[in-house]
Amino acid sequence: MNINKTSSTDFEDIKVNIKIKLSALWASVTLCYLYGDYFELYVPQKTQGLVNGANLLDSPMKLFAASVLLAIPALMVFLSIILKPKINRWLNIVLGIFYTAIMVLIAITSITPWRTFYVFLAIVESAITSLIVYYAWNWTKSKLIT
Repeated sequence: MNINKTSSTDFEDIKVNIKIKLSALWASVTLCYLYGDYFELYVPQKTQGLVNGANLLDSPMKLFAASVLLAIPALMVFLSIILKPKINRWLNIVLGIFYTAIMVLIAITSITPWRTFYVFLAIVESAITSLIVYYAWNWTKSKLIT
């Protein structure tokens, strides 16, 4: 009789490396940023403002700054995998706090009927970046096996 038999309802559960978790969280938040910016195109008068230049990103410098702001989370998908643990941990904590603060401010300042979707996404994004901080903060140190 085999007492180690598993039933057909048991699923394998593997431990996911912290670097993979952080990378997946950065990928998720990046997708939310993209969805928010895309859905914003459906807000009345938004596309007209894009056509006539009356929008938030109305100068080359503002457009460049927005590009940098949105490129960082996308780069963190990769950097979270390849960076050494010490710098990786601190970069995730600092950037996670920074992006959480930005999204909280955006959520507070965007409360209008046509921006409800944006507030929702800002809350989701804040939750994701808070998880990034949590996981990075609680990153366990490796134990040497002797």
